[in-house]
Amino acid sequence: MVALIKAAQLILSLSILVVLHELGHFAPAKWFKTRVEKFYLFFDPGFSLFKVKRGETEYGIGWLPLGGYVKIAGMVDESMDTEALKEEPKPWEFRSKPAWQRLIIMIGGVTVNLILGFFIYAMVFFVWGEDYLKVEDVPYGLHFEDRIEFLGFQEGDNIVALNGTPTVEYDDIRRSIFSETVLNVTVDRNGQEIVLEMPEDLGQIFIDSNVRQPFLLRCPTFIDSLTEKGSAINCGFQRADQIVGINEMRGTYFQDIAKEINKHINEEIDVHIIRNGVEQTITCKTDTNGTIGFYPVAPNRIEEFNYQHRSFSFGAAIPAGFVEAKEILEGYVLSLRFLFSKSGATQIGSFITLGSIFDASWNWEVFWRTTAFLSLILAFMNLLPIPALDGGHVAFLLYEMVAGKPAPQKFLERAQMVGVVILLGLMVFAIGNDIYRWLTDAL
Repeated sequence: MVALIKAAQLILSLSILVVLHELGHFAPAKWFKTRVEKFYLFFDPGFSLFKVKRGETEYGIGWLPLGGYVKIAGMVDESMDTEALKEEPKPWEFRSKPAWQRLIIMIGGVTVNLILGFFIYAMVFFVWGEDYLKVEDVPYGLHFEDRIEFLGFQEGDNIVALNGTPTVEYDDIRRSIFSETVLNVTVDRNGQEIVLEMPEDLGQIFIDSNVRQPFLLRCPTFIDSLTEKGSAINCGFQRADQIVGINEMRGTYFQDIAKEINKHINEEIDVHIIRNGVEQTITCKTDTNGTIGFYPVAPNRIEEFNYQHRSFSFGAAIPAGFVEAKEILEGYVLSLRFLFSKSGATQIGSFITLGSIFDASWNWEVFWRTTAFLSLILAFMNLLPIPALDGGHVAFLLYEMVAGKPAPQKFLERAQMVGVVILLGLMVFAIGNDIYRWLTDAL
């Protein structure tokens, strides 16, 4: 069910983004009286799921959910249909239009995605506001992934500064680590500040170690809900029970409890809980994954975590959305430096990875935040100067405007072919990474 929910969110999000991106090309093309032969959501090699012709344009839905396209007359695109280019240019064709009009048509999709990302963030702030946790209000410190303990982190440390700059909000820590070169981390350990020197860029260490969640908030283990297929639902557990130990192991933090349960596969375990102030023990059996089937209460619903809330008026949400979009995009671009390493390249993923970033339950706030993020990424990736992407067309148009003449048609066709091969190669590589991570249970 979780996979279906994530898949549904991914398809809906991509549908919104693709349709609006292509509309960004379609609208200026029609405005400049350029013929648009096709407008498709998803690709349609061989056949389409739906199509209808209105005027000169065929509108349809393809069966391959990897994007979408508009086919503009007189333009060399990913379809590599060059038959019409053998004839003299027609007034309604893309190639007949002035370079500045063609440039507007080509940057229309990227422009829409940039505006959309900013607008969605603004509306999320306006509708839901923003919950945040100050670093000084983290009550139990952080849990650190075992693979990064060699850096000097200890359970319960609280990160209070990066490169000597104080950290203010918890959610900003991870963003800063991947967008900046972090060489030292200051932690609060039992009231004493300790500076940990990193052997290299901390973000690169996380990438090299394949650590996706380097640290999490430590919090008590209260049961929020029980899964239908787990054993816990039949063993007498109740919502709000606090788990304080497994067998001989005593502990309250969720990461410790989950780690201990995971050690037992298809085994009966004694789970020590506190209910209404009274401790008792419940015996139940783990499954083949070493779980018993419960979801913990999130930190933002536990009183000790002093989460605060910001509300935004419509006027305040607009600049806040712009700032959020700017910071998200800057952070993403800066994090791309990790791709130029061997381990960084293995992080490239396809639609499977994209689907994994959506929430396991349908939460509209999380959905729209994720969609805004993807919109910004789609804008940036499309602007890369690679033939077959919008950025490739823009690069050739800028050359034409500077040189005063277009690049030779044969060169454009060959460049487009090279671009298609590059994109297909990247897609195969990304899918291969996803399959490998799935097979090794690392996704």
